[in-house]
Amino acid sequence: MKARALAILGTGSDVGKSLITAGICRLLRRTGARVAPFKAQNMSLNSFVTPDGREIGRAQALQSEACGIPLHVDMNPILLKPESDNCSQVVVLGRVLGKREASAYFDGRQGFWSVIEESYARLAGQYEVVVIEGAGSAAEVNLREYDLVNWPVVKLADAQVVLVADIDRGGVFAQVLGTLDLLVPDERARVCGVIINKFRGDAKLFADGVKFLEARSGLPVLGVVPFLRDLMLDQEDSLDLGQNRQTNFSSDRLNIGVILLPHMSNFTDFNILASEPDVALKYVASPSTLAETDVVIIPGSKNTLADLSYLKENGYVTALDNHLHRQRELIGICGGYQMLGRTISDPCTVEQGGMSGGLGYLNAETELKQAKCTTQVEASTEDVFVGGQILVRGYYIHMGVTRRVNELHCFRVRRHSVLGEEAGPSIATSEEEFDGAIRKDGLVWGTYIHGVFDESGFRRAWLNRARMRKGVPPLDELVSKTVTIRSQGELDRWADHLSRNLDLSRLIGHLRT
Repeated sequence: MKARALAILGTGSDVGKSLITAGICRLLRRTGARVAPFKAQNMSLNSFVTPDGREIGRAQALQSEACGIPLHVDMNPILLKPESDNCSQVVVLGRVLGKREASAYFDGRQGFWSVIEESYARLAGQYEVVVIEGAGSAAEVNLREYDLVNWPVVKLADAQVVLVADIDRGGVFAQVLGTLDLLVPDERARVCGVIINKFRGDAKLFADGVKFLEARSGLPVLGVVPFLRDLMLDQEDSLDLGQNRQTNFSSDRLNIGVILLPHMSNFTDFNILASEPDVALKYVASPSTLAETDVVIIPGSKNTLADLSYLKENGYVTALDNHLHRQRELIGICGGYQMLGRTISDPCTVEQGGMSGGLGYLNAETELKQAKCTTQVEASTEDVFVGGQILVRGYYIHMGVTRRVNELHCFRVRRHSVLGEEAGPSIATSEEEFDGAIRKDGLVWGTYIHGVFDESGFRRAWLNRARMRKGVPPLDELVSKTVTIRSQGELDRWADHLSRNLDLSRLIGHLRT
């Protein structure tokens, strides 16, 4: 039996489609429905790894969790990872197909569409309801003939459409009415309602706005969703990250600066850190800000060599030298780890070819390779790192092999497998038996493990090590366990929030039988 389908489309990018989709998935699951998420084509540098080692968008990982089902590549068959303004790495069914300029990608549309059709058919054959997430605006008229993710998928699934608008950015009436006006009649007929997202203040003051939108559009406003502060759910996009995810540094907290790289990927690695009560985390866009930090993190990058050049050309090397001279900590994650070494070579032109000198803070050498390593991992720390063996879980997404030269490793990999205790016997591998590198003084280290801070035991041990270095006493591990427990309940908190502010019965009633 073919699944019923509901599509969540938006008036623009960053209006909250991903989280609205996740929340609706959780609410539908609560009704007893077997529900799955689907996004045909995702453009994002935040990705995740499925249990079988495939790469998909991070948003679909969250939505899969909301549905209570295993993560599968069919939920996001096409992933585009931008490497420049005009070129993206194309990931098809979780495997790298290659690089494509925008025009070449559009020329191959038909082949990608067949992949999308097959993935959707498999999902629709297994689940009762599929909640489809769109991309960008529902009215990208200049891209209509190239569209792979919005209206063609809506028609493929015979879905009803809910339109999401963001009132926080202003112009919500123009967003909704302008979008509807630009739809062709068949598309317009599928829109069953509107959600006004990110409202701040007293929603009663928008009652006249709701009446105006309903009268002018002829559609019901299914809800006005208040902005929910301090929501610990991973976001898909990094739009305005430098402005929206900031906090003030202070003397009584650990001040952590994450360098805002032009091609930064997987910034979700640091969300759990930002939620710790003794941490002030800031995305740093200027080297002068590093003078205030206790810890600096160079994050992952989709274009390591270009971002390394960015650091060198914009004064970060001097700032990092001064940071280490003050006996403060420097960390690199994935591409950031590669940058910390002495050299990065690119013989296969994975990025831009040639060889570049690294930052030289670790005695390590990296060679970029065409094959991408994507796997979930479980590892343990070594004594030199935090004074004992502590569990770490995360995932690899990297193109390259890093060789340590007289440097200690950070982690001993116990297995490449699924996350969680249900994974079965530990399986170590010879190629990646050890991960990362750490300087003997412990002040500089790097790892390929995304999500390295997610486990509360390691996170608190590492934070306490940094606290001791700052001269403040350690905190009990219960502090970090509480943060993790809270994060694990955030999907339900978000779903509860939606249930209070959406007309769920009306929304469910629009699902076609």
